[in-house]
Amino acid sequence: MKEFITKWYPLILAFICMLYSIGLAIAGRFDEAQYSAHWPGTILLFAIAIRQRRKS
Repeated sequence: MKEFITKWYPLILAFICMLYSIGLAIAGRFDEAQYSAHWPGTILLFAIAIRQRRKS
C-alpha cells in the first residue's frame, strides 16, 4: 500500500482537488470553483518536474 501511495500521490491529490472544484460548482460557488479548477493541473505539473529532477 505504501508503494502505491508513494507512486500515485500526485494523481490522488489532483483527483481530490478536482472533486472539490466540482463540488463548489454544484453548490453554486462558481468563482471559487474556477479558481480551484487550476489546482489539479498545477499539482501534476509539479509532480512531473520533481520526478524529472530526482532521476537526473
